[in-house]
Amino acid sequence: MTGEPPKRIQLIDAIRGLCVVLMVVHHLMYDLVWMLGAPLWLFKNPVFDVLHYIFAGTFIFLSGVSSRFSRSNVKRGLKCIAAAIVITVVTYFLKNPIWFGILHFLGFCMVFYGLTAKLWDKIPRAAAPFIYIALLVATAIWIKQTGFVEAKWLWPFGFKTATFYSADYFPILPWVFVFLLGTWAGKYIREGKMPGWFYSVEPKLLPSIGRKAFIVYLVHQPVLYGLVLLVQVLFFKQ
Repeated sequence: MTGEPPKRIQLIDAIRGLCVVLMVVHHLMYDLVWMLGAPLWLFKNPVFDVLHYIFAGTFIFLSGVSSRFSRSNVKRGLKCIAAAIVITVVTYFLKNPIWFGILHFLGFCMVFYGLTAKLWDKIPRAAAPFIYIALLVATAIWIKQTGFVEAKWLWPFGFKTATFYSADYFPILPWVFVFLLGTWAGKYIREGKMPGWFYSVEPKLLPSIGRKAFIVYLVHQPVLYGLVLLVQVLFFKQ
């Protein structure tokens, strides 16, 4: 297939939708443990520990892909950052603060990429994925080996103090390189260089969820919190 691909690629929306569904399930398990005292293994277990990073990484990758289709990544990023600030304020008063969650991170990446896209495009296409993956692994190892730090302002970059806590946490390092890897793939996708089926397949249901990922992210946790709170009042009231 050559030329410009469709404005909406159903397969990308479907994969994003699947990531959103898994995120909602993951947060529901967290609420059940945190609010109803369900067994900890329901939320934290080897399967979810792995899946969490797989579907979160996929979501970040797809956000990088989408940056190639955006009219203004800076405006899109500022919208995310504004929503993220609201989430921080609300969760702070709920005593379960999110200081640098997925929306904070994606907002940063969109603005950052929007301002520096020309710089990243200077990297040879054939070398770019290997450079991004190498930096991803190197920074992840660097942060792990560094351990806790004393500087309190480094947590957006992945370096935490011993007392730092964020209910959702996606630091700039190493995740920014997953986003950049998505921007690399997004260029090929936008140029129509993927197989024809990639652009023509039309999965059911999931694409509509993927197209509303931002809204779902904003409203799902208040809805889940309300439902679990209702169950707590009706069935677990002392």
